[in-house]
Amino acid sequence: MIVRDNPSAWQLLFILRGSILPRIGRPLALTVGIAVAATLLHGRLFDTKITLTPIPFSLIGLALAIFLGFRNNATYDRWWEARKLWGELLIRARSLTRQWLCHVTPADEDQHRRQVYRLIAFAHALKHALRGEGTDHTGDFLNQDERPGCVAAANPPDAILRRVGAELAAAVAGGRVNPMLAAAIENNLDGLAAVQAGCERIRTTPLPFAYTLLLHRTAYLYCLMLPFGLVDSIGYATPVVVGLISYTFFGLDALGDELEEPFGTQANALALDTLCRRAEIDLRAALGEQDLPEMPKPVDFCLM
Repeated sequence: MIVRDNPSAWQLLFILRGSILPRIGRPLALTVGIAVAATLLHGRLFDTKITLTPIPFSLIGLALAIFLGFRNNATYDRWWEARKLWGELLIRARSLTRQWLCHVTPADEDQHRRQVYRLIAFAHALKHALRGEGTDHTGDFLNQDERPGCVAAANPPDAILRRVGAELAAAVAGGRVNPMLAAAIENNLDGLAAVQAGCERIRTTPLPFAYTLLLHRTAYLYCLMLPFGLVDSIGYATPVVVGLISYTFFGLDALGDELEEPFGTQANALALDTLCRRAEIDLRAALGEQDLPEMPKPVDFCLM
């Protein structure tokens, strides 16, 4: 995720880090190159004059801009919903930790720490599951005897939550927690399970491919043909106008692709590493630990 102060109007013209320009550089250069060639040849292709007027491009461009706006709204909704789900994860984890530490009598001196560390492991496991990384990323937050079973499970985050639930059930059976408070703790566990299910729904349900393909094709064909519709009207200003329009349409199209995958590692994806570190710091601080890790710092204005 790009994190930087608001740049000045002059700086906006030259910022590359965080912009979509590096991703669309090649197709943008291609369309501008075609526009330059069309201008120098006065719209002729070999011995044939390609006669087009700006009118159809105005109509198509308006429709294309509307459809690109709809798609970007849909992809931003996915990105924002994913961010809200991870905010909910932090709320539920902090609440569950507070409830457990304040209202559950531990069966042994290490039980509180063991239970809280499972919640940290859940956040890390969910992050790597969403990013498609299948190795053991629970770190040192699970005991050696339970880590292999959780890592080898078909759904590691869910397996960790089952361990947390089993610990709660044992506390209720042993009379170490009030049943009313146990219901409240169970509600927060249900909330974590709902967060996981919501994230999995976003990851496994992309926007309809046919819709995305239609916009890709239309945007590229429009920008490639645009010089021939403008050269007779604006002459040598054609490459500049084509470059600006292509930058806007290609940029909106590429930005939609990035926002559609909010859990990835691209520059505009969510900073899941940072969110997991936030959960780790807060939950370990609740245990009274002092040797806490620092929050990650942006690297080239990018926070992962």
